[in-house]
Amino acid sequence: MKNTAYVVALVWSFCWLLLLFDFTNSYTTASAAAFESTISESTMNYNYDRIDEVKKHCAPFLASASDLKPEVDRVYNIIEDLSFVNGDWRQEVGQAPLLPYIDPGIQNSNFSDFKTPLNLASFWIMDVDRSRRLKKSISVNGILVLGTTLDSLGFKPYDGSPHFQIWSGHTQLSISFQGIYTESKKNGGERVMCLLGSTMFPSRESDSSNPWEWTKSNYNQPPLLQDDQILLVLRYPMSFTLTSRVIQGEMKSLNSKSNLKYFDEVSILSQLGKSVKYAFGSERFVSKSCAPYPYNDSFVNGGIDIYKGTGFCEILWTITGEGAAPFTIVPNWRCNGTDAYCSKLGPFVSDKEIKATDGSFKGVKLVMRTIKCEQKAAQGNASSARVAAVFRAIPPLENQNAVAMRSGLSNMTVVAEGIWKSSTGQLCMVGCLGLVDPDGSTCDSRICLYIPLSFSIKQRSIIFGSFSSTTRINDSYFPLSFEKLVYPTELWNYFRNSHPYYSYSKIEQAGVILEKNEPFSFQTVVKKSLLQFPKVEDTETVITGLSLLAEDLTIHSSAFPDPLPRSQPKRPTDFQIEVLSLGPVFGRFWNVSYGDEETLYHNEAQYTEKQLLMNVSAQITLDGEAYSNFSVLFLEGLYDPPVGKMYLVGCRDVRASWNILFESMDLEEGLDCLIEAVVSYPPTKARWLVNPTARISISSQRSEDDPLYFSPVKLQTLPIMYRRQREDILSRSGVEGILRILTLSFAIACISSQLYYIQHGVDSVPFMSLVMLGVQALGYSLPLITGAEALFKRKSSDSYESSSYYLEKDQWLNVIDYVVKLLVLVAFLVTLRLCQKVWKSRIRLLSRSPREPHRVPSEKWVFLTTLTIHVIGYVTVLIIHSVKNSQIPVQMVEYLGSSGHSHKIREWETKLEEYVGLAQDLFLLPQVIGNIIWQIDCKPLRKLYFIGITAVRLLPHFYDYIKSPVRNPYFAEEYEFVNPNMDFYSKFGDIAIPATAIFLAVAVYIQQKWNYEKLSQALTIGERRLLPLASRAYERLPSKSIEAELASGVNGNTKLETEHEDEE
Repeated sequence: MKNTAYVVALVWSFCWLLLLFDFTNSYTTASAAAFESTISESTMNYNYDRIDEVKKHCAPFLASASDLKPEVDRVYNIIEDLSFVNGDWRQEVGQAPLLPYIDPGIQNSNFSDFKTPLNLASFWIMDVDRSRRLKKSISVNGILVLGTTLDSLGFKPYDGSPHFQIWSGHTQLSISFQGIYTESKKNGGERVMCLLGSTMFPSRESDSSNPWEWTKSNYNQPPLLQDDQILLVLRYPMSFTLTSRVIQGEMKSLNSKSNLKYFDEVSILSQLGKSVKYAFGSERFVSKSCAPYPYNDSFVNGGIDIYKGTGFCEILWTITGEGAAPFTIVPNWRCNGTDAYCSKLGPFVSDKEIKATDGSFKGVKLVMRTIKCEQKAAQGNASSARVAAVFRAIPPLENQNAVAMRSGLSNMTVVAEGIWKSSTGQLCMVGCLGLVDPDGSTCDSRICLYIPLSFSIKQRSIIFGSFSSTTRINDSYFPLSFEKLVYPTELWNYFRNSHPYYSYSKIEQAGVILEKNEPFSFQTVVKKSLLQFPKVEDTETVITGLSLLAEDLTIHSSAFPDPLPRSQPKRPTDFQIEVLSLGPVFGRFWNVSYGDEETLYHNEAQYTEKQLLMNVSAQITLDGEAYSNFSVLFLEGLYDPPVGKMYLVGCRDVRASWNILFESMDLEEGLDCLIEAVVSYPPTKARWLVNPTARISISSQRSEDDPLYFSPVKLQTLPIMYRRQREDILSRSGVEGILRILTLSFAIACISSQLYYIQHGVDSVPFMSLVMLGVQALGYSLPLITGAEALFKRKSSDSYESSSYYLEKDQWLNVIDYVVKLLVLVAFLVTLRLCQKVWKSRIRLLSRSPREPHRVPSEKWVFLTTLTIHVIGYVTVLIIHSVKNSQIPVQMVEYLGSSGHSHKIREWETKLEEYVGLAQDLFLLPQVIGNIIWQIDCKPLRKLYFIGITAVRLLPHFYDYIKSPVRNPYFAEEYEFVNPNMDFYSKFGDIAIPATAIFLAVAVYIQQKWNYEKLSQALTIGERRLLPLASRAYERLPSKSIEAELASGVNGNTKLETEHEDEE
């Protein structure tokens, strides 16, 4: 035992050294990488050895250049001002294309993300040689990246070296340049850069009809050609205005057309970025669209309160800035003209993808970028702002994130400039399509934009606006509206001094739904008296309590049909319900004061009465093909805290079906509000005894022959947690960790008692089954190897695990985890020690005189019989599982380990690991088989050992049985040995497995209490014997003779005596 403790200490110290080394090594590697990156960036040397060659090819630009004034700061700011990202490049179809492209849809037939590739160009000025500045020019060094990609080119290559990259869906070529920067008075004043570049670009085949044949065989090693005869000319406007903002460039090859390095000319288009100061001054264009101000559109007197505060620019940047969600295009559902007229996408030129939407504009998005906003200081109660921006329409089959970052102008962009005044809250702008000439010939659109303060079931937009034509003779398009839906978790960041609010209008209809779905019953009375559901907590202020309750009522989870059909769907439905307002509180977690709470409730007593039924507005989002006709529902109604249910009236946006809207006379602002929804929340208490899932019921009140009718929907979420329960995970995890420590400690005590027992019962040691001990050793070693939990394996949902993972990083839980691992290691070592004792005792039997190897217990038939039983059992499990899930394809399942890292395992591997857990539960099976084969008449196992270990193995099943009946049909985040849909940890398994294990323990007890002859007689029915006749093959020698032989040595062999002493 001392040796075992010594080994444990050594192993434990080694584990700590490994952890310390891993941390130190990670920190050192990261620090070294960061240091090398800093050094490489700061000490990069840029060459200017081709300036004479540059001057030769750029002579026309030097001839027309004006003198650079030394006091002009823009010369020294050109690194930031003249770099651009994600511009457009275009190459006319000719005989010498520049870049190949590998379409992932052609390469992979299973590729389903059919996005249109983008030709993007990014340019960065890497260095400005101020030391050799001339009168009319200054030397610069830059890098151009051209790509055809499904993504973007927003990362700056700091090394500056040219290279070529290609993979499926992405081609990228970087070219390093050196040249000169000049300024000219041509074209109203422009800034010109003329540069010579060098790169390694892909070689074309001699066949011009198929120049990229090599991409079909091996594109990982493309044939490259080095070329330094590349001329790039970039022209920038001198000022940044509405009509002067475009960057234009041309890149051409200086090689002859017969040279393989020659390529057709490339055109580059971009615009000045956010670092350049915008010069407002296009009043003549703005007045054309917005005079007299405000423009009288349908929103000015629409009954919606508009924001008129002093923080307009800040709110606009927050709502529409980079990284913000795009606008949604509203279908022209009010249009009663021709289909061609009503399906136009406002001023934008619709491509075939947009035309294919047939006027519904499904999947079409709108982004607002390059926002310049200057708000003048308030004079009294009035303030104003000047705003400039670029609106870009995104077709449905393009990467929205990548397109939103594009800087090139085209027929899908509208540049705008306008004014905002606090008197009306209207932002009125003039819009110019595509490239704008100095005369503004394309500036024939008007854009009106609003930020509302009032919300209702019909008004859920945090910002909305419209495009309209300024052509007075004949409108070229029907006014195009756009909007962005509000999300309550974002509201606190939008408004600082103004308070948005919600107006309820469907409370009476919700009361009718309540009466219909909650008739008085004994079950309801019991439910209200015994269970507790989310309610307003006792907090410092009522607002805080309502905000916390709104958080509890918000659900983001996966859901599945209720009841679950026999043919399970391939993937669950993503379900979200966002609480927009609760009672008088709109949004959540306000950092501003609502003032006197008497404006909300006159007193606490009145509030206590009103909290029985609470007004609520929410929004449900369903992701899935089956729910495409109502993927978003606007809800308003009542929440009943005593029963934890919401009774809601729902409205869905059907404006995309504008062709049938004229047939439906009962719509409200294009919304179908004949929808009822009931959301049932699980209780906050008794979580381990009640299924902690939410249930959702959605039904249409229309007749089945109505085109807007849909079938009823009933869903059940995966287990959810409330705010308090997330905190309780720590305590529950701690309790389970302590239980693991206690059970492992008890198991170690049982094994230690067996070690002590065999020291006083040497004659029975050989009859302990090594297969049984091997199964136990395997059970203890797997958690050490794989990191899987062997005891108290938890069943959990996606939301349960994802939200609890970070909570479980608490320090004291880590300590518990380390203690558990240490105890598993100790249990493994003492089990190995037990195996060693049994093995050496059998060696002594083989060495006794006279030699009688047939009397030594053999594990051959024990192992084969046990293996056969388990193989048959495993195959049976696979067959049953395949029959039950024959309609579900074999798939990779993602699992979350206790460390928080996910990995993928095939289903058959999962079943194998689960069956290994079952084999550990039935660890006594080899001993029962061995006792029958060896016909024992001794007691090799101590009662405390086999009964205690059996209890330890069965405790997780009992624990799992009394826990809440959580049903997770997708089992995406279980620990490795747990799958509640398998019989091992289903309710049936939690009963059948313990019953079998108890039967084996009873069998071992009876076998040891009665000798084989007595047991054989007891199992004789008439003349039939269930056990074979007793044999003398494994008859034990008397205990004293064995001890005598061991004490004196065998045939004078002192080695065995020494070995015996070492063992003792």
